[in-house]
Amino acid sequence: MTGADLLPTTVLKRKAVVYVRQSTQTQVQTNLESQRRQYDLVDEARRRGFRDVEVIDDDLGRSASGTMARPGFDRLVAWLCAGDVGAVLCFDASRLARNGRDWHHLLELCGLVGARVIDLDGIYDPCRPNDRLLLGMKGSISEFELGVLRARMYDAARSKARRGELRISVPIGYVWHREIGLGFDPDLRLQEAIRLIFARFRELGSARQVLLSLAADHLHFPRPSDGKRMIAFDWTPIRYRNVISVLKNPFYAGAYIYGKSEHRTAIVDGRAQKTYGHERPFEEWEVVLKDHHEGYIDWAEFERNQKQLAANAYGRVGEVKSGRGGQALLVGLLRCARCGRRLKVAYYGRKGRAYRCDNPNLMLAAARCLTFGSSRVDSVIARELLLAVEPIAVEAAMEAERLRMERVNERRHILELDLQKARYEASLAERRYAACDPDNRLIAAQLEKSWEAALRQVEECQARLEPAHDIAQSANAADFFGLAEDLEAAWASPNVSMRSRQQLLRGLVVDIVADVDEAARDVILTIHWRGGQHSQLRVRKPRSGEHGCRTPDEALAVIRSMAARWPDEHIAASLNRMGMRTGQGKTWTAHRVGSLRRVHGIHAYLSAEKDGEWLTMRDAAAAAGVSSHTIRRLIRAGILPAAQVVPDAPYQIRSSDLHSQAVTAAIARKGRPCRSESTEPLPMFPDT
Repeated sequence: MTGADLLPTTVLKRKAVVYVRQSTQTQVQTNLESQRRQYDLVDEARRRGFRDVEVIDDDLGRSASGTMARPGFDRLVAWLCAGDVGAVLCFDASRLARNGRDWHHLLELCGLVGARVIDLDGIYDPCRPNDRLLLGMKGSISEFELGVLRARMYDAARSKARRGELRISVPIGYVWHREIGLGFDPDLRLQEAIRLIFARFRELGSARQVLLSLAADHLHFPRPSDGKRMIAFDWTPIRYRNVISVLKNPFYAGAYIYGKSEHRTAIVDGRAQKTYGHERPFEEWEVVLKDHHEGYIDWAEFERNQKQLAANAYGRVGEVKSGRGGQALLVGLLRCARCGRRLKVAYYGRKGRAYRCDNPNLMLAAARCLTFGSSRVDSVIARELLLAVEPIAVEAAMEAERLRMERVNERRHILELDLQKARYEASLAERRYAACDPDNRLIAAQLEKSWEAALRQVEECQARLEPAHDIAQSANAADFFGLAEDLEAAWASPNVSMRSRQQLLRGLVVDIVADVDEAARDVILTIHWRGGQHSQLRVRKPRSGEHGCRTPDEALAVIRSMAARWPDEHIAASLNRMGMRTGQGKTWTAHRVGSLRRVHGIHAYLSAEKDGEWLTMRDAAAAAGVSSHTIRRLIRAGILPAAQVVPDAPYQIRSSDLHSQAVTAAIARKGRPCRSESTEPLPMFPDT
């Protein structure tokens, strides 16, 4: 196999191909001696008598296991099919292929065109049975060798990972220390940024809301600027992927995790292709070592966070839906008592909304289980919730004040760390500029620009820090204790979002089972409180055509009692003084009072019906020849009797009382207060 007679003239007239390959980019950069020895095969080809020698090195850094495309190998196969190749030179069989498919396909093509295979051991003719057998064994050994090496490597890695000693890549916030192993990153600014994400999630319960809150505070998050080494960072505005990656990573809970993802192999265009990074379920993770290192949170909080994130996935079937705002308070909490499914919210008109069970209608073309409006039900549930939290309102107010101060202090601390980092960068830029040769203007100009940019960053950090100090030192803190005394005002405040109300409700209520009693026209609500308690409420269901803007019964009673004696203007003024509103929440006018009377069939006040027995305050003043102010003083002093239909209604005065002796004497008295005379004189020197 080593003699010159093995290479006939017909083979030497064709070109020789030197195939050069290394498996990884690391080998290409570090294993330079192996690369040089492969390129030396060009001299070997010329020594064998080939004049035309081609080098194929397109596959440097590509594996030959069959899971990666190799354009250089494909070009070699194409030249063999064309009959242009007389010999293929390689360092060893593993350079050409590490899988049987490519190796035997190459040998078959070489046998068909009479090409030779040359390595450091000799020359092989695939047309000869002995050479073909030897080449086949070399290919099988190469493939087997790769499998053995891979198995040994993975077994060693798993064994080391089970002890928690395998130094895998760790998330931002951790570094591998030479002495103590895995520990916190020494950068305090980076640590505080991660702790703030967990603190905001405890408060808000949503990754999206955490992002919006931190973005409103202009928080920046580190991004590695040196690849996988993660030693240098660029601080950029925080993104959603930063928040969710921190919340879902178990490393931050002090757990060492190995094997939480897997690779999958698929046949693409006739070739095996591997894809990596497919997440495994928690039960299939290979190594889970809890309390392996110091964590930002404990494992129990990590599990609670995962449950909360799973509950926030609104599309999951069978789970209580998270509060995401909107117009309906009970969205995602109501369950149908007839079929057990969740009730949905239907919107109609400008502000109309209703809860209804549509599932039988959508899936079975059957009638809906139940439908009822949301406004009355929401109001009743809100009132029941406030009654439940009223005993702990003061404690809740104190906790709200504490959380507010913690949030203010956290934001101020983060801004102070930003300012400290900016000042260090400015000082470093100044030292670099001072150490530069002044005559080297090309370098000095760039260092001067870097120094100016660092100083501008310091000014920006100071500008963001000043409002935070003002907020922390402000004496006008939120009156949480005042809100505790008036929970209804706090609940109805325009500064409280529907999302906050929904989250408060979900903190106390597991779910609500709803049913409709058609005979009694009632909505039956069974509330399942957290802790195992249950309560049932009945809410009247309005009839068809009955709207929610109904005039209160108290206002209607006042109108009925005053309509026969007072005009609509006086009735409207009395209702406004009493703080009553229309069904739409508006103030009263004479037109609105008149419209309501006509709807309910209430007779109006007619001046012709006056028989002179009862007088208004204005009529009494005209009859007595005095001002209305004088009549009001007489009434308040108790001299002139007067009646009111309801409190704050106009006074009614009998004409006979107006002509009584006491009233006549009080009116005739000039320059003195209108009060009754005392029969006993007061002593000048009272006894002491």
